[in-house]
Amino acid sequence: MWRALVLLCLCALPASWLAAQTPGSTPAPLLMPESRLPAKLSVPVFGQNIAFYDTGSGPVVVLVHGFGSEARFDWGNVIPPLAEHHRVIALDQIGFGASDKPFVDYSIQTYVDFLGEFLRTLKIHEFTLAGESLGGWISALYTIESLAPENTGPHALPKPRRLILEDAAGMSPLSSSPIPIAGTLADARGVAIVFHDKSRVTEEFVRENWAMKLKANDGFTQRSLRGNANTAKEVVSGRLGKITIPTLVVWGGSDELVPLAQGHAYAEGIPGARLAIIPECGHGPSIEKPAEFLAIVLPFID
Repeated sequence: MWRALVLLCLCALPASWLAAQTPGSTPAPLLMPESRLPAKLSVPVFGQNIAFYDTGSGPVVVLVHGFGSEARFDWGNVIPPLAEHHRVIALDQIGFGASDKPFVDYSIQTYVDFLGEFLRTLKIHEFTLAGESLGGWISALYTIESLAPENTGPHALPKPRRLILEDAAGMSPLSSSPIPIAGTLADARGVAIVFHDKSRVTEEFVRENWAMKLKANDGFTQRSLRGNANTAKEVVSGRLGKITIPTLVVWGGSDELVPLAQGHAYAEGIPGARLAIIPECGHGPSIEKPAEFLAIVLPFID
């Protein structure tokens, strides 16, 4: 059923964009050129500057990136086509990308708190929330807290109407990631574990990605989050039944970082959730196979 749905929805994607993604053609670059993305904006949240993309018009989709990443890396390949018919907001989370990096004890709750205040600051109240990897964990915990009966009053977390979890962490404690915190060019080549098709991880991609990481200067954030024992208490397994909004779980069938079994656990734990598996794809379908990802996601958010 999902294969038929993917083929049907591929036909609805913009032809100019789809041409670069068609099987048999040269694959599009894994990293979207900055020139093809809108300029990042910035807004103060709890006194810290949060950088974000805000493009398109229509129903709002909020995109939350993963560990040691930023909006451009995780979502750059799908922002332009999503923005054809939606308002797309993709933030660099506190401590990552172009956002400020205060010396705080980073935890999952840190990101939930900042996400809520970011949405309140932008006056976003009707939206689909999508999170990838660590961003999926944050989005799941955010949704649980926002739907809680006690979430009321002037500072209540805005409630998402739909939830998308892409290769989400959070079913087990945050462990030492096999991706090294890149301090050398050799370390930076470890990014290959994110992808199924290693041939696409060219030397040019590794160098560009490492340059982006050096500019982000987020090594402290990564080490703080990995070393925070409180994250073990922030896992969402056992609490997924509190997510009562329509939920789509999307997983790369060849994910080497967060096993597919955890995708099944998410889908089984959230009432009514659907699981879509993208074959021959690694940890980030929105990066590695954006056409297939969009073909599954667009009918859900529309």
